[in-house]
Amino acid sequence: MTNESVCTRRSVVAAGAVVATAALTACTTYGKENAAPAPNPAPTGNPAGADQPAGKALAKTADVPVGGGVIVGDTVVTQPSAGTFVGLSSVCTHAGCTVASVSGGTINCPCHGSKYKLDGSVSNGPATKPLAAKTVRVVGDSVVPG
Repeated sequence: MTNESVCTRRSVVAAGAVVATAALTACTTYGKENAAPAPNPAPTGNPAGADQPAGKALAKTADVPVGGGVIVGDTVVTQPSAGTFVGLSSVCTHAGCTVASVSGGTINCPCHGSKYKLDGSVSNGPATKPLAAKTVRVVGDSVVPG
């Protein structure tokens, strides 16, 4: 055996160890996000004494279809039934991808096919935990954080 072949074998073994370590690390972080339980629906109308939104509007109420929703940055805003608005994280609880669409009555992740109901609960895996709740409220004709 030559020194050159030993170095090549060592390089292959070392590279394999690095890949195995990376794979194990990725697997051990799966499912460690603490997703909140199903969110509370947002109240409709102006809360007492609130004339202006606390922050920038996520969406106009008219832009969130009944039985559907919209994705705005890191927030999904859904309207499961008329006048009930729900805020959710846009981060899939399976592997941390960002959900890509709200269609057919579900919130859909493109990475591994997870689907969530409009209240954030899992409709179809591989995800096993609901989307994290985000508090939203309606002020005038806008859905705002908080």
